[in-house]
Amino acid sequence: MARRFKGLFAYKTDIGKIRISNEDRANVLTNFAGDVFLLICDGMGGQNKGDYASKMASDHLSDAFKRKRKMPVLFSKIWLRRVLREANALIYDEASSKPAYEGMGTTVVAVYIQGQHMIVANIGDSRAYKYGLGRLERLTQDQTYVDFLYRTGKIDKAEMETSPDRHILMNALGVYPSCSPDIKVLPYNGEAILCCSDGLYNNVSEAEIRAVLSTDERPDQKVASLIDEANGNGGSDNIGISYWEVIGHD
Repeated sequence: MARRFKGLFAYKTDIGKIRISNEDRANVLTNFAGDVFLLICDGMGGQNKGDYASKMASDHLSDAFKRKRKMPVLFSKIWLRRVLREANALIYDEASSKPAYEGMGTTVVAVYIQGQHMIVANIGDSRAYKYGLGRLERLTQDQTYVDFLYRTGKIDKAEMETSPDRHILMNALGVYPSCSPDIKVLPYNGEAILCCSDGLYNNVSEAEIRAVLSTDERPDQKVASLIDEANGNGGSDNIGISYWEVIGHD
């Protein structure tokens, strides 16, 4: 019989210390089957365009999860790819038909926990991590220009962190007529899962994230602590966090 995990979750966004609007969206949803869906969308485009794009994506994906029927994991992977493409079309069509929204888009990172598997989907540079046994492991790869340069050996790690091009995305939802999400199925063994926008990891190191997740605080307190740390370290961007941790299993 498939193992089902029980847990607690929290999600929150914060405007940060520099931005004049909040374009991040965060959500965590569960269903009667014990599935968990974590989501972060970080909008782009300026002048409220990013806020609108991230809201459209978050709303569509969240509503789709609420309507989703029970299905095997591989079919859930197909389902997630389909609803991401639907969200992409909604945003692209809106941007194409209304000049006020031209150029808007959003990153998306989603983790769908189904029994002893998790489906991880990524478009852009928001991230997903798993935390367990004192280890923090990144589950996603940034789809940015500097990450591409690093992977192809053009720059080293230090140059990645200081490059003026480090915020240039190679992929985003809604910018083009079609999208190419990175989706993979991984084993799940009850680890804590953290999804976040770049406003967190650009201001809080992975060592600091690991230190907060290792505490005995409640999930909502951990999320609040991470946001406080990001703002304390400059708060250079909006901060979006979705977090889940297991308290037991069936």
